[in-house]
Amino acid sequence: MIDLGHPLLKILAALLVLILWRHWAPVSYWYALVFPRKALWLRWSWRHVASGCGLTKKRRRWWFTVIPNLVASSGVVRVRRRFQRVEVDTKPWMGLPRPTRNGFRVTFHLLDGQIPDDYAKICERLAHAWRIEAVRVVDSRPGRVTLQGITRDPLTHVAPATPPDEPSGGWRTEDLLRPVVGVLETGAAWRMDFRLIPHWMNAGATQSGKSNLINALIVGLAPQPVALVGFDLKGGVELSAYADRLTALATTREECLNLLSDLIAVMGARMLACRRYGVRDIWQLRDACRPIPVVVLVDELAELYLTADKAEKDQVTRTATALLRIAQLGRAFGIHLVLSGQRIGSDLGPGVTALRAQIGGRVCHRVNDPETAVMTLGDLDPDALVAARSIAPELPGVAVITGSDGRWYRARSGYVSTDAAEHAATAYAHLTPSWNQVAASGLGHELPATDDTPELAA
Repeated sequence: MIDLGHPLLKILAALLVLILWRHWAPVSYWYALVFPRKALWLRWSWRHVASGCGLTKKRRRWWFTVIPNLVASSGVVRVRRRFQRVEVDTKPWMGLPRPTRNGFRVTFHLLDGQIPDDYAKICERLAHAWRIEAVRVVDSRPGRVTLQGITRDPLTHVAPATPPDEPSGGWRTEDLLRPVVGVLETGAAWRMDFRLIPHWMNAGATQSGKSNLINALIVGLAPQPVALVGFDLKGGVELSAYADRLTALATTREECLNLLSDLIAVMGARMLACRRYGVRDIWQLRDACRPIPVVVLVDELAELYLTADKAEKDQVTRTATALLRIAQLGRAFGIHLVLSGQRIGSDLGPGVTALRAQIGGRVCHRVNDPETAVMTLGDLDPDALVAARSIAPELPGVAVITGSDGRWYRARSGYVSTDAAEHAATAYAHLTPSWNQVAASGLGHELPATDDTPELAA
């Protein structure tokens, strides 16, 4: 007969409870058991970690020393005690670690001569010293810097983004042009905030998650009162599935050029209207007379710049000029760009390089060539290039992005199938504005209809 009171059985039962607790409720397990031990260890080992990472400073301080002097003639050791100034290693002051769902946050007081970038450069060293996944600088203010330690990678499993079932709901007024498309490595929601960063570049190889990000954008923007415009030089095979929610769709080079010309005309009309109302951009207008925001989705940007003969060279030049003009002036007048492509390099011409300089938002998935990563992230941070090149093929949707705070983060878009995005486009087809509505924009300045006005794609 088994003795249930045996100490060994009690120990095994306790271990089983801990294993089940860790498996079924990892968040509470982290808060209750793991974090207190981790916080104590961080505080206890900080002096050694700071010294190993080069964060300590030499300072001269008064010190009460005991210096033994050996007298060889008599063999007697004399001890002399006195105050003297010595050099000691001073570590940055560490605040109390604060737990989060996926790790912890801790604030440090900077020593004289230190800046937050000194901590950003050694994040990988700190991650190895603290035995965690990653460390990121998440906040800074004069004299202080806040680091976030990530113990469990939240990008391993990301909940799929699904469209709301009710066509009448699904978004709040403050979420206008701020769709949630995934999760950041810090555990926070990944928002593509077009109000803050008006234009985005989305680069990635085949099966890297580039198209999935477009699907997530369709799901996030479909219930909002915005106009979606598509450029798809693959013959429309990528964006035609969402034609019910697209105000216009261009599938040939000539259609793209005409649609860009119409967008510039709309931008010019809004510019004159803002001048007439005495405001700098459309967001300073009253809600009743604010024009409809336009989000332009470009699939395969390289197709707009490739030329097969001299006859297409003039069209490419005009296309590049129109895109650059929209990128430079579109933010103030509610026209936003999302430029996607597998290959984005300087070999496409100076127009791409000039356009890149106007794009503040960068999303770099796994790429086949290093130049595309350099083109997307090269002007931000060398560490971002290293992170982008190390994205594994078995993690589609993972990308290196620019945050609203100017730093780079790893992020992953929630999986959205083409069927789910098509369902969202169909469910919200009644919200699709006509081109005349986009051109009029409630400003009392309607553009005259022309033969080049793009029609809603069937």
